[in-house]
Amino acid sequence: MSDEYDVVIIGAGAAGIAAARTLSAAGLSLLILEANHRIGGRAHTVTCEGWPIDLGCGWLHSADRNPWTVLAGTLGFDVDRSPPPWGHRFLELGFPTSEQHAARAALEAFDGQVLSSQPATDRAADLLRGTQTWLPFLEAYSSYVNGAQLSEMSIADYRAYITADTRTNWRMPQGYGALIEAAGRALPVRLGIAATAIEAHERRLSVLTTAGRIETPRVIITISTGLLASGALRLPCAVDDRIDAAGRLPLGLADKVWFHLDAPDGFEPDTQAIGNPHRTRTGSYQIRPFGRPLIEGFVGGAAARDLEDGDDLADFAILELVGLFGADIKRRLRLATCSRWGRDPFARGAYSHALPGCSGSRAMLAAPWEDRIYFAGEACAPTDYSTAHGAYASGVAAAQLILDRQFGRA
Repeated sequence: MSDEYDVVIIGAGAAGIAAARTLSAAGLSLLILEANHRIGGRAHTVTCEGWPIDLGCGWLHSADRNPWTVLAGTLGFDVDRSPPPWGHRFLELGFPTSEQHAARAALEAFDGQVLSSQPATDRAADLLRGTQTWLPFLEAYSSYVNGAQLSEMSIADYRAYITADTRTNWRMPQGYGALIEAAGRALPVRLGIAATAIEAHERRLSVLTTAGRIETPRVIITISTGLLASGALRLPCAVDDRIDAAGRLPLGLADKVWFHLDAPDGFEPDTQAIGNPHRTRTGSYQIRPFGRPLIEGFVGGAAARDLEDGDDLADFAILELVGLFGADIKRRLRLATCSRWGRDPFARGAYSHALPGCSGSRAMLAAPWEDRIYFAGEACAPTDYSTAHGAYASGVAAAQLILDRQFGRA
């Protein structure tokens, strides 16, 4: 582990893979260090009775401009361009059409305020006046999209996201995590090796790891803001401002629970249901995705944290599904798996959001230090944060800065 590389990349998630592919194509020597025993970061596809399922990111958001869409074709992955079920195939179970229209109108009105208003504060919850009827629905929606409640959200940050989002959402039958893993398979990745510190010397950096010391002139750090802010990776004090920025970009939480559905006939494929649209602490359920005998449950924000800290996510989801479909469904559900991203030591959360007044922290975090230490990851993306394509773009940007500034390669 004492060899010197042109670049050492810390983290083999979407950002690290994108940076490595860019640098490798330019002929640089590099090494990716990944503390986990798999590639992908917060993208992770597992198999349930032969079916690939995503425990992390599952949708190609802004798919019409998403670089992973292009890579999917290059790497032999199918892309399903069917529109997502939310918004047009919502079941009426406890949520009649009239209420669906009213809830959607409340959400559109809220987004309109985000885009057009000039509030006195940057706290998204301050835009909720006059929406009391659908306040729980809006909070539940924020927990799915942001992994956090609106009181924790910066208006300016959320505005940047919804302005850039193209509303085109596709998916891959083989799994998003499987695609990201495939994209990194040929790269020089060392799994199960954690970087613990970076020491800055006059002309080089020393990366201290659980397997020894590595010398390199430059490093790209792609670990989550949860890990950065925790001090798990000790950095030179000159980059304390980046650590502070990471703390202002905390990770929200969104967890998934997957069930196998025995005797699935009678359950309409590719439909969506919400546990209780009048309650913030509720889950969203995709019924038979791709027509498969599965149900995917999704819980975010404070509800997800409560469930990780105490109650069981599977039990919670079963109760909601029984409330939607009746007691008979309980005997037809078999737990496949569920995620616990908040307790994952390599992630410590799902995806980032800027605290009120802190949207500028993304640019601060993304700024390189002395053209030696670079940062990438979804939290560094100014508009596409919280997504795998935002992470990818940030990795490419960091790699391109290295090539432009130090190797003169545009």
